[in-house]
Formats: sequence, structure tokens, C-alpha cells
Amino acid sequence: MTRRAYEGMFLIDSNRYARDPSGVSDGVVQMIEKCGGEMLVSRLWSEQRLAYPIKGQRKGTYWLTSFRLESDAVKDLNRACQLNGNLLRHLVLTVDERLVGTLVEHARAGGEPKSVVSRPADDDDDDDDRRRRRRGADDVDDGDEGDDD
Repeated sequence: MTRRAYEGMFLIDSNRYARDPSGVSDGVVQMIEKCGGEMLVSRLWSEQRLAYPIKGQRKGTYWLTSFRLESDAVKDLNRACQLNGNLLRHLVLTVDERLVGTLVEHARAGGEPKSVVSRPADDDDDDDDRRRRRRGADDVDDGDEGDDD
């Protein structure tokens, strides 16, 4: 079959990760390699409170990976993820070959944006102008009302 590039996001049980960070993260890498994958990059993405409890957990650790794997082995990887007690959820996506280098470079750099666009401090005036325009649009008389011809 075809060897493709994939990106995997793994939601790890934060309690287990806190007890053994390297063991849990190495477990994700070993799981991918056991299915025949070649790891390109693997790193911590973030740790945060979940929007809703998953398997009784309110906090999760997101682990980001990029790897190459035979396309028919993805089924085996998904099954291994379901059986892994450290994982709450997982998502594996196919990555376009043209983007692999950029994604790996971005992940190795820590995912920090190269440039940040910030809003000017005087944007409050724009909000006031928008409110005035909205109010003015609601108060506009189209000329039909009040005609008693």
C-alpha cells in the first residue's frame, strides 16, 4: 500500500500524564511505531480544562504528532488508540505531502506564530461608529410610512 503522512492529535488523561510524562508520551510514539509508523515529530501541544467531561476527566493533555504510516495500517492504529487506557480521544488526519515539511518545522519550533497582527488601541471609535450606523439604519424612513394619499 501507500505510505502517507499523517498528523495525530491525542487527548491524554492529565492525571496519568502528570504522574509519568515521559512514559505516557513515549507510549504514544511506541504505539505508532508498533503499527509500522515512522515518527517525524512528537510534542506536547497544551494542557487545559475540557469543555465537558470525557471518561470522567475534566482536564486533558493534548499531544501532537506527525508521522508516516501505510494507509491500511491506520485502522490498526485507531484500534490501538481505543484500547490505550491513557488516551481519552484521538484524531488522525491525512496531510498533503506539500505541507509535511512546513508542519513538521512549525511543530519543532513550538508552534509559535512568526508574526502577530494586533489591533490598534483606538478601535473603540470604530465600535461606536458601527453602533451609530446600525441605529441610523434602523431609524431610516423609507418614505412609505405616513403617506395618506
